[in-house]
Amino acid sequence: MERIEVTAPKQGLKGEVAVPGDKSISHRSVIFSSIAEGRSLVSNFLPGEDNFRTVGAFRKMGVRIEEKGEGVLAIDGLGLNGLKEPDDVIDCGNSGTTIRLLSGLLAAQSFFSVLTGDQYLRKRPMKRVIKPLSTMGARIWGRVQGELPPLAIWGSPLQATRYDSPIASAQVKSAVLLAGLYAEGETSVFEPHPSRDHTERMLSSFGAEVRPRQGGVTIVGRPTLKGREILVPGDISSAAFFMVAGLVVPGSELLIRNVGINPTRNGILEVLRSMGGSLETLNERDAAGEPVADILATSSRLRGVEIGGSMIPRLIDEIPVLSVAAACAEGTTVIRDAAELRVKETDRIAAVAAELRKLGGLVEEFEDGMAVTGVEQLGGGRVDSHGDHRIAMSMAVAALTARAPVEINDIGCTKTSFPNFWGLLGGVSK
Repeated sequence: MERIEVTAPKQGLKGEVAVPGDKSISHRSVIFSSIAEGRSLVSNFLPGEDNFRTVGAFRKMGVRIEEKGEGVLAIDGLGLNGLKEPDDVIDCGNSGTTIRLLSGLLAAQSFFSVLTGDQYLRKRPMKRVIKPLSTMGARIWGRVQGELPPLAIWGSPLQATRYDSPIASAQVKSAVLLAGLYAEGETSVFEPHPSRDHTERMLSSFGAEVRPRQGGVTIVGRPTLKGREILVPGDISSAAFFMVAGLVVPGSELLIRNVGINPTRNGILEVLRSMGGSLETLNERDAAGEPVADILATSSRLRGVEIGGSMIPRLIDEIPVLSVAAACAEGTTVIRDAAELRVKETDRIAAVAAELRKLGGLVEEFEDGMAVTGVEQLGGGRVDSHGDHRIAMSMAVAALTARAPVEINDIGCTKTSFPNFWGLLGGVSK
């Protein structure tokens, strides 16, 4: 198992970083390009293990995907009905996005397929996707009455539906919309709060008819999708580690370039600013339908806040590193309505609480969140990633503020979303 020791810099963090392409958008660029007609060219694709699981899945279904250079893919789409039955099980690795979105797509095919994953993915809940797909006529089987992978999918004709989701989940919404591409008529998904809308934006750019609705979205089935060029913006979830580091390490000034600031994803900016963080957005622009900016983070004195409700879907992946910011802030930060964190790559509520406490953090754990009370300074010690990339990188940010070195165990998992994280971190913390 890979380990690393991280120490606080003698001076603040200085310089510029360019974070990798957005993980969610990279997944979708491969999926939609593969079922479009003609060639698509994807630039700034995230070369992480999770995204290459999606690439591997479509190669097994007959799609030609060429790597033209670092972060550049040329994808020759087969059209809506051109995928071929894979001759082996599709291994989704640790990628929840791959297994859940492919469930919706494969449910509508004319062939049989099996989706599995690693030891962590095989513990993640799937019934939240299987239930709405089953109402459309999907035939999907899994362990524990369909709750856990592997999933066996017997493709069949699907009917359009209206699904009122009890949770705000982009993965659930996207799985249903992908299935809806193959159904005659209109398929609609409604949510209690808006989840990230990358699927809707990208489907529209490929030529699908997507209609925003009050509290939801509708897609018209059987479109003709056309290949196109896609520039993937930098991942705000990856940028969040450097945002927080720039705020909590004294004397820091970090410029993070080319960050996607989609309004369904930019909750981390709003919350950190409400805590007193100095985050300036510069050079705002548009990239393939997604808003993008450079972000300047300057060390700041943070204060505790309360976070919950509709804000949670806008920053669900950033809560682990936000908890580190809270541990460095004055007062107490309370996070509620985030029970979804319990079924991520690991139980992120329990993992964050356990690892911050090892460094002297004060954390009270709730079923749907936590309360983190700031301390004067975190201490050193040994922490564990729990095999979760976001826990590993969050602990690295915490270590930058600690009074003694912090050893982080099992850091290989960061390759799933941010392969060059440790190199970039070392470059700005000399």
